[in-house]
Amino acid sequence: MTDMAAGTTNEITIYSTSWCRWCDRAKELFAAQGVAYTDVDIEKWDDPRDRLEHLTGARSVPQIFVGQTHVGGFDELAALEREGALAALFEAEGVPVRV
Repeated sequence: MTDMAAGTTNEITIYSTSWCRWCDRAKELFAAQGVAYTDVDIEKWDDPRDRLEHLTGARSVPQIFVGQTHVGGFDELAALEREGALAALFEAEGVPVRV
């Protein structure tokens, strides 16, 4: 995880495409956790992979930010959830969780 200024505090941002199953899995995980997110469809951009790489350092989707923290892709998100660290990240970034 790295700190980058792509999202704002209290916000989850997922950079995705409409055909990406790992993007869908990340969205499902957030829904199960009771948190809202902003989905940014990079297919609507000119030069989407170059722009994504400029923003995140990666060309693959999904790229996920929890507040100011760049989590990475779905594998990194799932690892945080498995380790029990995702809830702590939500709290540290001030992400509201619906109970």
